[in-house]
Amino acid sequence: MTAFVGTTAAAPGGTAPPPPPPARRRRWLPYLLLLPGGLWLLLFFVVPSVQLAGTSLYDRSGSLELGYSQAFAFGNYGDAIIAYWPHLVRSALYAGIATIICAVLGYPLAYFIAQKSGRWRNLLLVCVIAPFFTTFLVRTLAWKSILSDNGPVTGFFRSLPFFPDDFRLLATPVAVVCGLVYNFLPFMVLPLYATLERLDGRLLEAAGDLYAKPATVFRRVTLPLSMPGVIAGTLLTFIPAAGDYINAELLGTPGEYMIGNVIDSAFLVRLDYPQAAALSFLLMATILVMVFSYIRAAGTDEVV
Repeated sequence: MTAFVGTTAAAPGGTAPPPPPPARRRRWLPYLLLLPGGLWLLLFFVVPSVQLAGTSLYDRSGSLELGYSQAFAFGNYGDAIIAYWPHLVRSALYAGIATIICAVLGYPLAYFIAQKSGRWRNLLLVCVIAPFFTTFLVRTLAWKSILSDNGPVTGFFRSLPFFPDDFRLLATPVAVVCGLVYNFLPFMVLPLYATLERLDGRLLEAAGDLYAKPATVFRRVTLPLSMPGVIAGTLLTFIPAAGDYINAELLGTPGEYMIGNVIDSAFLVRLDYPQAAALSFLLMATILVMVFSYIRAAGTDEVV
């Protein structure tokens, strides 16, 4: 009998399986898969960010017609902070309040869809994402009509005895926060749903078998296991809300303007590109510091 060493037997009725790819090809395969996304980020994020950083250091005494000169004017950042620190604080405050409200509203909704909706699950998910089929601007304009002085919401509050006749919601911080909550609520619900949908129901049953009350089961089992979704939803809500300017523009007044409104005006109205770029980097830095501090305090590595 002749022995064959190092060969692979063919499957009955078929051909032999293909040989494994070379080790070198396997080593480079993950990098090849990352190449398209890496090139996209390089071209449309890294390069513009570097250009924006250079613009933020231009001499502000120049103009768009005469041209700006690179003077490495780091004082642009100090001037921007001194002039517009209330807008930075207001942006963080409005975004934080909107994120908390989205979490309070979105967690029960996501839990119901993931655990209790049954055959209605797909329909409810469609209802959550349905607003995305309408443009951001149109949705915000709709809230302008809803919260107007002659709208149904304001009329209801005016009918109550403890609200004055001149009570209004439009052009107030409440209207801006309501617009942020409405527009970014799906960003909170969807990550929460994805986490709660994977929740092992046997763990909840085991907690109940150990005579844990429903509140204790939620506090000791459900909430800790859903923290990755909470953190992901918080980040996806807070980051775009902090940089938003449409809601403050349409639902508020200059007294409610956020830092995004200032950047928009500096770029498109005043044509002060150095200050606009400096404000953009300040906004980015503020959000990054808050996000990493939040992730560190939350104590999870699943969303990093």
